[in-house]
Amino acid sequence: MWRGQPVSDTDALLDVLRAGGRRADRLTHVEHIPARAGEQVDWPAWADRSIVAGYRALGVERPWRHQAEAADAAWSGRHTVIATSTGSGKSLAFWLPALTAVRADIGAGILDPGRIESVQRRGSVLYLCPTKALAADQLVALDRLLTAAHSRDLRVATCDGDTAVSERRWVQDYADVVLTNPDFLHFALLPGHRRWARLLASLRYVVVDECHAFRGVFGAHVALVLRRLRRLAEYYGTGPGPTFVLASATTSDPAASAARLLGVDADDVVAVTADASPAGRKTFALWQPPELPGAAAPWSSAPLEIDPWATDVGGADPWATVGGADPGPVGPRRGTGTGTGAGADASPWSAVEDDPERPRRSATAEIAELLADLTVAGARTLAFTRSRRAAESVATVTQRHLIAVDRRLAGQVAAYRGGYLPEERRALEASIRNGTLRALATTNALELGVDISGLDVVLIAGWPGTRVSLWQQAGRAGRAGADGLVALVAREDPLDTFLVHHPEAIFATPVEATVFDPANPYVLAPHLCAAAAELPLRAEELALFGADTRALLDVLVERGALRRRPSGWYWTHHESAARLTNLRGTGGDPVRVVEESTGRMLGTVDAAAADATVHPGAVYVHQGTTFVVNELNLADSVALVGQRTVDFGTWARWMTSIEIRATTEERDWGPVTWGFGQVDVTTQVMSFQRKKIPEMRVLGTETLDLPARTLTTTAVWWTAPASVLTEAGITAEVAPGALHAAEHASIGLLPLLATCDRWDLGGVSTALHVDTEQATVFVYDGYPGGAGFAERGFRLGATWLRATREAIATCRCASGCPACVQSPKCGNANNPLEKAAAIRLLDAVLAHAPAGT
Repeated sequence: MWRGQPVSDTDALLDVLRAGGRRADRLTHVEHIPARAGEQVDWPAWADRSIVAGYRALGVERPWRHQAEAADAAWSGRHTVIATSTGSGKSLAFWLPALTAVRADIGAGILDPGRIESVQRRGSVLYLCPTKALAADQLVALDRLLTAAHSRDLRVATCDGDTAVSERRWVQDYADVVLTNPDFLHFALLPGHRRWARLLASLRYVVVDECHAFRGVFGAHVALVLRRLRRLAEYYGTGPGPTFVLASATTSDPAASAARLLGVDADDVVAVTADASPAGRKTFALWQPPELPGAAAPWSSAPLEIDPWATDVGGADPWATVGGADPGPVGPRRGTGTGTGAGADASPWSAVEDDPERPRRSATAEIAELLADLTVAGARTLAFTRSRRAAESVATVTQRHLIAVDRRLAGQVAAYRGGYLPEERRALEASIRNGTLRALATTNALELGVDISGLDVVLIAGWPGTRVSLWQQAGRAGRAGADGLVALVAREDPLDTFLVHHPEAIFATPVEATVFDPANPYVLAPHLCAAAAELPLRAEELALFGADTRALLDVLVERGALRRRPSGWYWTHHESAARLTNLRGTGGDPVRVVEESTGRMLGTVDAAAADATVHPGAVYVHQGTTFVVNELNLADSVALVGQRTVDFGTWARWMTSIEIRATTEERDWGPVTWGFGQVDVTTQVMSFQRKKIPEMRVLGTETLDLPARTLTTTAVWWTAPASVLTEAGITAEVAPGALHAAEHASIGLLPLLATCDRWDLGGVSTALHVDTEQATVFVYDGYPGGAGFAERGFRLGATWLRATREAIATCRCASGCPACVQSPKCGNANNPLEKAAAIRLLDAVLAHAPAGT
């Protein structure tokens, strides 16, 4: 344990990580990102004086140039996107014009109180963000600003699915600024638009915060919700409609992404991307945990395959079809396989190691040790983990380390994750802000814009999946112009190993674009029904939803979903059209975790994860306190737990299968068969093991009687019969690795052709599938009913596989890397993979492609 005087400069903190040299060999690379001077400008002349005074009272003497440029563009009525770094003050850019507009309307009403229209036209603002937590954080910040500005006549409120009916009525009748999320718009506000007529008729600005989070199918859904909002605002309003202001992390081509989200031309969006805020020097360390001295090490030093916390994906379904999973290569019997843990990002039974005889310490165990040393050194730290379970583990183990030094320090470390009650999350956020807590072990719940500044260090346990997420998390260190230290600690996975030894893949590669397709008919169709239920669709409105809308409406009429009348398209069913789709692609109500003896609700677990995490007998950890589940009532979505001190943990085991339900289309390339159709991807939690901690000795296995969960979706697949494998020189031993590598690369390449996100897809490869009776590669849409991506792959099969083959063959790595065949979401820890055999396999398959394809 490092012990020393409190330190805050990054060089000293980096020495804390190195433990004065004892851990120096774990540091694979240090990147120094230079400091940046800020550039301030004068407040815009149009800005409300009281709002400006409020900002000055809070310490913002003058705005940064990018804030003023974005605010000016928005004030002039231009749709605006501001895409700058974490902590650059994006919120000022949208609140300054929005609050100024509302204050001007309030002032007009005061100056001429006799005119009733001045009251009716008092402007309003709608703020949208991906999470309730961020909306609550913005409410606190706005209250602080308005109090400092002495502008309490401006009424601000949050409104979401948790808001009581009486509060909701007040918001409908009186609120000037409403903070909510796209889900509430979709399910409540837009379908009930007549009750929200005042807000819609007076809407001046719509703020879309953290808009880079709206990607993939979720982004397509949100884009269509915003189109429906624009349509209703135009119906109730008298002017050109509200101005949209979007705030984003640094992404590729933010103007194009914002325009696609809003349904306008890119030329109609002003993009502000030059960050003029000051930034301290950022020191970015890449870190690889050490090899273990022996196999008998305790669990806190265990390799990935026996680390109990390293493989959960925080509330995700163990097979993770929603959001796109790759369960890895599986055997016959419809691709049936087994898994362990509560996540599909890695299988703890098949971890890949640099040297299987010398495994490395887990990232979570390493993070806990580093976090303890940083806390002793007086640093304020966030440790990002890949899962809810890992966040609890890192906090608990860090506290144990600290008790040996000073018991008081243990109380300065806590966990933060989704599933906590809102009041718990607010208390934790306040504690890390005011210094009561010095460290939080967190999931990506703190990646988005919740305002937590003044942090010295960010630790990241494992590659977060995208460069956008990496820089969002890293941006928490050294905010407000201070220096900061970031350390990416590699998990025992080839993807992470590659990255910490190839810094150019992180620092010399641009961030990703935000990818989504609002024209996807699988997504568009239910939103057209919802729009028609809100107001009958008119022919002149169809361009708002895209060029192919008319053809899709004809299909919906033919299937009886809508009725065509001379005046437009009508929804005539009794059911709510909004219930036809879920924006986030998940199903079922969250399962409430309730302490049986007191009735106290501890938190929630996503419905998809409940079977694997809160089954009867499961150990549930909440802020370091252990509970055991007594009963899981799926009908009522409740898990009853009792507090118990136990020396064991529990790990669920499940089986997954993929079955072809219907082949919609099929084509032959000689011996190779391409198929597209409906599949069932089924998982069932079968049993769980109790393992004693820390030695991880199995205490027993119990069977469970839980229902199978089936995702019905669409998939594209191609087969490789024995003759093709022979042509490629692929033996039975090598075939699983070749198929698996081809599957990974094809998933990575399909977004180039299908306008989707890699995380919207799932895949399975198997050397023998019972339905095809041959070696088969499946790629499926990770959403119920399908989303059109697999169908696009089927249509462009030859182009898709040629691009896949070239991506693998032209990669300079020797045996496979994240740029070609490794996947950040592999359910089998990227094992086995055979790069050279995959190239030969794809060559053999493409040799049978018809001429001209």
